[in-house]
Amino acid sequence: MSFLDQISGLVSEFEGGAATPGQAAQVAQQADPSAVAGALSSVFNSTEAGSFGQNVSQLFSQSNPDQRAGILNQLIASAAPEVLQSIGGGAFSGLLGQAGGGAAPQVTPEQAAQIPHAAIEELANHAQQNNPGIVEEASQFYAQHPALINSLGAGAAALVMRHFSQHA
Repeated sequence: MSFLDQISGLVSEFEGGAATPGQAAQVAQQADPSAVAGALSSVFNSTEAGSFGQNVSQLFSQSNPDQRAGILNQLIASAAPEVLQSIGGGAFSGLLGQAGGGAAPQVTPEQAAQIPHAAIEELANHAQQNNPGIVEEASQFYAQHPALINSLGAGAAALVMRHFSQHA
């Protein structure tokens, strides 16, 4: 069975409610990372699958410590520094004094483990408002980790599969 046939079959299963997000993650692992990034961008920009912040928070919760630090560093770089003090009940304020010269702080995996998931959602939504390009950056980041797609849920997985079938 060709890759396109596999995708078409899974799209039909998703639309019928019979497929699982894990199946979408399996297909994503076989796809070109740029195709996965495009699919994730579709999810992040869709109103069907929740907000950008909800999706990033869900992916963050299933990420390993290095992945958490990586996405956090991207989000923080896209957020207005003065807002970081108030987001997530001050969850990021301890990081602000680390960087010199107005540069964004670099979060370590250990520090990323201390950040509550609700703060990630708030930070991601703020970063998107401050820098709409963060959606593409996050899509490219998570395209390098396609196994995490299964944590997005069936609705987002269906959007991923639909994107693959339309762009294959």
